[in-house]
Amino acid sequence: MVFALVFPTTLTWVYFIALAESDPGLQKGAYGIGKVIQFAFPLVFVLLICKERLQFRGLDTSGLVMAVGFGLLVAGAMLGLYYFWLKPAGFFAGPVTLEVQKKLKGFGIASLAAYAVLAVFYTLVHSLLEEYYWRWFVFGRLRNLTPLAAAVAISSVGFAAHHVLVLAKYFGWDSPATWLFSAGVAIGGVVWALVYQRTKSLLGPWLSHLLVDAAIFAIGYDLMTPA
Repeated sequence: MVFALVFPTTLTWVYFIALAESDPGLQKGAYGIGKVIQFAFPLVFVLLICKERLQFRGLDTSGLVMAVGFGLLVAGAMLGLYYFWLKPAGFFAGPVTLEVQKKLKGFGIASLAAYAVLAVFYTLVHSLLEEYYWRWFVFGRLRNLTPLAAAVAISSVGFAAHHVLVLAKYFGWDSPATWLFSAGVAIGGVVWALVYQRTKSLLGPWLSHLLVDAAIFAIGYDLMTPA
């Protein structure tokens, strides 16, 4: 569990910070290899080390309204906050916008088509992989080792940790935005863990997660193509 909690943050530090000035191919290579390790680890651990069988349950939609409602609420709040306050106030002007554009170019994202592919992948696929990793595996395993509250808290802090590095890269370690947005990520982790605990299904957390990611990429597109 220590490896599962720490590895995503370590990986983010490697490809997002340590290799920030390196060749785009090296950044993408480190990212790709790291993600394969991250998302393969739960299956290797469960199937080969613990020798357990995967159990597939029928879909439980009892928590779907709450999950989707939460996702829509957060996505709407993010877009409203950005377009009606932060952008007009110049919060994202200058260094932040330049850093976003620089990071996209570092990953070879230099066109609208490439950005659209990235957005679709993260919104639909990566969000599901993160829910499988953080809710099914990390939270699910912690739930068997610790009380429910501890499992929710630890898995949510672990989920938010690598986001802290990304946000600090854009806003700085001393910016309240870094810590407020990171706290928002942790709160999302709490809600999605509780939905998963109730339904034993990744459907609700995934749909909620993808709505939030869609809002993030909508904001990213606006930063990528400033007027």
